[in-house]
Amino acid sequence: MDYNQLAVNLLDAKSLVSSVGAIGVLAIIFAETGLLVGFFFPGDSLLILAGVAASSAATEVFGPGAQMNIALLLIGTPIAAVAGAQLGHAFGTKMGPRLFDKPDSKIFRREYVSKAEEYFAKFGPAKAVVLARFIPVVRTFLNPVAGTLEMPARTFFVWNVVGGVLWTESMLLIGYFFGDAMAPVIDKYLIPAILLIVLISVSPIIVEVIRERRKKKAAGAEAEEPVGGGRHRRG
Repeated sequence: MDYNQLAVNLLDAKSLVSSVGAIGVLAIIFAETGLLVGFFFPGDSLLILAGVAASSAATEVFGPGAQMNIALLLIGTPIAAVAGAQLGHAFGTKMGPRLFDKPDSKIFRREYVSKAEEYFAKFGPAKAVVLARFIPVVRTFLNPVAGTLEMPARTFFVWNVVGGVLWTESMLLIGYFFGDAMAPVIDKYLIPAILLIVLISVSPIIVEVIRERRKKKAAGAEAEEPVGGGRHRRG
């Protein structure tokens, strides 16, 4: 067995879809969202290609025997994504504080907590959990961080379901309905398409960051205004 090739294949969504089948796709989605070691899996492209594998373009893209059942995917992937995230949240609730207290932790860092706290404060728990689904790596680490920050289990579950369903179903249906159109160019344009989807997903965050910077810049300019300025106010 070529172990180097195997390692590469784990990062190759097309190879994964060809090799593991529908049940394997569900397992990978669960691992990416629920197991910290699964952050490297290509979840977005995996779901889109799974949708292609369930479409009429399956044989053209993956070869004979690669056809998947779209009903199984539409039902199974959101369940796997939600279950994985719930496991991550539970893990963070029980183990998070101890993990983050270790300065030499190889997976977690204290900065993750600080960034997550800022993320939750700016966008609120609902938007944070939903948007995180569409951001690679973040969707893996946000769940245990949410547990560490003591986000209520019921609140997390509700928005976890919303985010999990939106993410999995949208990615699958893109591949399913556009499989025939994507088939001739899928190898060339899949990654740019994924990047575009991620960019659209994080656009609210980008807008918020720009607004914050403008506010700080405006506040700084007002503070530096000369004493003799018309708008200067004495304390």
